[in-house]
Amino acid sequence: MEKISVIGGGLVGSLLSVYLIKRGYDVTVYEKRPDMRTVKQGAGRSINMACSMRGWRALDAVGVGGRVRKSAIAMYGRVMHATDSSLSYQPYGLENQAIYSISRSGLNIELMNYAEEQGVKFCFEYSSKKVDLDNGEILFSVGKEEKEVVVKSDRIFGADGVFSSIRNAMQRKRHFNYSQTFISSDYKELHIPPSAAGGFAMEKNALHIWPRGNFMMIALPNPDGSFTCTLFMPYEGKKSFAGLQSEDEIMEFFQEEFPDAVPLMPDLVERFQR
Repeated sequence: MEKISVIGGGLVGSLLSVYLIKRGYDVTVYEKRPDMRTVKQGAGRSINMACSMRGWRALDAVGVGGRVRKSAIAMYGRVMHATDSSLSYQPYGLENQAIYSISRSGLNIELMNYAEEQGVKFCFEYSSKKVDLDNGEILFSVGKEEKEVVVKSDRIFGADGVFSSIRNAMQRKRHFNYSQTFISSDYKELHIPPSAAGGFAMEKNALHIWPRGNFMMIALPNPDGSFTCTLFMPYEGKKSFAGLQSEDEIMEFFQEEFPDAVPLMPDLVERFQR
C-alpha cells in the first residue's frame, strides 16, 4: 500500500486526505498548528464561508456533505445595505436555489473528524523544515521541544497554503515557474450578536453586503443567531485600516458608512481594535 503524506490539515488537506484514503492509500496528514478541536478558537481571522454547488459536490462525493449541511444556513439572496440604511434584495437564483453560510473552523473540524473515521492519521505540531522531493523525505520539527523527525513517503501532497514548505522546495527544482502578487487590502472579523430575544437581528437567509467602492463589509448568519461580519479595506489611504486608530475615528467611520450596522454591534470598537 502506497504511503502518502499530506502537508497541511486545513480544508484542502483534510478533504484531500479523505479522497485519497477512499482510493486505498495509507494517508497521514501533518499540520504545524495544534489540533483546533482541542484549542480554543479566538475570533479575528476566521471568515465564514459561502458554500455553492461546487463545494457541495466535492463534499458529497466522499459522503460528508450531509453532516456539514446540519450546521449550514441557506442564503437565498444578498441584502444590499446603502449608506442611508435602505435595503435592496437580489436573489441568487431560481426558487430554493441558494448558497450556504458555513463556519470555516466548523467545516475544518467536521472534515478532520470524518477523515479520522475513514482511517486517516493526523499529526499536529509537525512543522516541516526540510523537504527532499527526490527521495520523498521531510524533516519535521515536532512540538515545543522541536524534536526532529524524518518521514519518508511514496508521495507527498502540499496543502500548506501561504509560505508553503512544499512549494518552497519545488521552487528549487529546474524550470519551476512561480509568481506571487500581494493585494492592497486586508480584512478584520467583526460580530453581530443575536437579538435580545435570542433570534437573528437581520434577515437570516441572506448574505448581507455593505458595498462602498474600494471597501465593503459583509455579514453571514450562524446557527446561534449571530452574524460573522468581515470588513475588507485597503491597508493605507483616505479610508483604510491605517486611518482608523482611535475610538473616535472608528465610530465616526462606521456611523458614516454603515449606520444601520452600528446599533447591532455593541462591542464594535473593542473587536475592531483587538
